[in-house]
Parts: sequence; structure tokens; C-alpha cells
Amino acid sequence: MPDTTDKKPGSPVTYDFSEQVGHLLRKAYQRNMAIFQQNIGNSQLTAVQFITLCAVHDHGPSSLSELIKATAVDQATIRGIVERLQARDLIALKPAQHDKRKVIVSLTEAGEQLVRETQPHAAQVSELTMSRLNPAERVAMLYLLRKMVDESAD
Repeated sequence: MPDTTDKKPGSPVTYDFSEQVGHLLRKAYQRNMAIFQQNIGNSQLTAVQFITLCAVHDHGPSSLSELIKATAVDQATIRGIVERLQARDLIALKPAQHDKRKVIVSLTEAGEQLVRETQPHAAQVSELTMSRLNPAERVAMLYLLRKMVDESAD
């Protein structure tokens, strides 16, 4: 961060976009996405598709609203992701038993297999993304990111 301690009272504060949290988070995210694409082993699988598959894998058959909550992906985007995953036979859709208007998403055998095969690579992506950090910095980074996104603290 630039040092502004020697600024004279009343002088304008310099705004350096490259030092702003949003810009730095975006650059870190872009780095993570590049590492994901280089290391995941499936060029057709995007990170958001993978987390959607993981959410269904971890939580079991899920409604779209449950997927939105689990993945933090908006409704329009999750619908497109679900359509693309269904077209690749990685997920199956069926109406909910108690409400036929509600769609339940479940993994197909191919989807289960893809998640199992991809998870070790995904763990490596996180490792590579944080490779410049020492162990204490990694713990601190994850703690601070969780704290930033914790909605219950508001």
C-alpha cells in the first residue's frame, strides 16, 4: 500500500486502483482460474461447473435453490450450468416428489466418476494458487477470506 502518512492536511487522497481490495481479489481469482484450467485435466470443465458437481456430490440430490445457496452462483447462471452439465450426461434432472414444479439435480454415474477423478487435481489447484504463501499465511488467508464472506457476521 502506498504511504500516505506524510500527506498535508487537506490534500487529496491518492486513489490507486491497483491497491484496492476488489482489484487484488479479482487478480487472485484470475490466477486461480488460470491454474484451474491448466491443472484440472478436463478442458471442457469450468471451475463453476466443478463446484456445482461437488455441491451435488456432497449434499446429494438438490434443488436449484439449494445449489444457489451452496455454490453462491446466481439463478440465471446456475440454470445454464445445469443445462450444460445435463447435456454432457453428468447430471440428471427430475421433478421433486412433493412439488412437481421443483427440479431436483442429481449426479449420473459419469458425473460421480468425474468428481472422484477431478478432486485430487482441484486440491492441487488450491495448493498452487497459494504456493507463494508460507503455512501461516495460508491459514491467515483462508481465515480472512471466510471472515470477509461470512454473512452471519452482518
